[in-house]
Amino acid sequence: MPRKLVKVLIVDDSSLIRQLLREILSADDNIDIVGEARDAYEARELIKQLNPDVITLDIEMPGMNGITFLKNLMRLRPMPVVMISTLTERGAGITLEALEIGAVDFVTKPKVDQSEGMHRIAQLIQSKVRTAARANPGAIEHNSQQQQFTWPIKPEPGKRLNTTRLIAIGASTGGTEAIKESLLPLPLEMPPIVVVQHMPAGFTKSFADRLDKLLPHTVREITSRTQLLNSHIYIANGNEHLLVTKHSNGQLFGYCDGGDPVNRHKPSVDVLFNSIAEQCAAETIGVILTGMGMDGARGLKSMQTSGSKTIAQDEKSSVVWGMPRAAVEIDAVEDILPLNRIGQRLIELCYR
Repeated sequence: MPRKLVKVLIVDDSSLIRQLLREILSADDNIDIVGEARDAYEARELIKQLNPDVITLDIEMPGMNGITFLKNLMRLRPMPVVMISTLTERGAGITLEALEIGAVDFVTKPKVDQSEGMHRIAQLIQSKVRTAARANPGAIEHNSQQQQFTWPIKPEPGKRLNTTRLIAIGASTGGTEAIKESLLPLPLEMPPIVVVQHMPAGFTKSFADRLDKLLPHTVREITSRTQLLNSHIYIANGNEHLLVTKHSNGQLFGYCDGGDPVNRHKPSVDVLFNSIAEQCAAETIGVILTGMGMDGARGLKSMQTSGSKTIAQDEKSSVVWGMPRAAVEIDAVEDILPLNRIGQRLIELCYR
């Protein structure tokens, strides 16, 4: 049986970017460029004609910008979309909005020398498009329509925060929304939460700021050694690994490490989880959410073996059930839950 190629529609008003993406994606034997559109209106017609598996979508376009087009697309015909974004503070904020609407992933345009810069990340672009093609359309549609919680869930009367010391969360593709939906139900009084989301530097700061405005907790990108406090959420920065260590007085600290990528990622979920397994596994909780690959699976197993409670997002609600599946396959998970149950389970584990 012949191999099924990933049918891609390129949507960008820049002829240079369209040409570069065509060259890069056509070099992958698994990808077939079925069409190109200069704006959202042309893209709309080509989607009907060509039925692509994945769209690469520019954000800044004349007439109808990428965000407006994406909203319409996710309402009428949810499908995998990879955003083409600019690596700026404003670009990061808009890209996170696109992920919130339902985009699977994003690629950042280089600021200068776009031709050389785009070819330098050719393999990354190809990988993101192939991954997007494997995304779960049902989860994409669900996440694009999911309403946010109005208020955090209140713990049951009479229950108090127990001795849980720390919650650690790891995610990749589809993870920004999965992290948000896991955190939204949580009351203010929770143990410190440390998060690794595979995302470039700059975007992690915007992600932390976005969550800080949305949640009652204090949310910060962590860039130096920091004492981990209750009611705080710490996001790993996109340049460094995040690790946890325990002071002689028992206090937990997060610190950054600029070592080599692990599982091709920096920050790596495995690095975070393994540090917790070594330093403070008892009375901690590990959570692995949607994402491609297996980063975090072995670290979660180490946490479990050392006494941690462990949770994985289920297949149906995951945009890409790769990292959670890898953890399930090595028996590293105690609870396999839909996304809308993870926050509630964290409350159950932390309040007794």
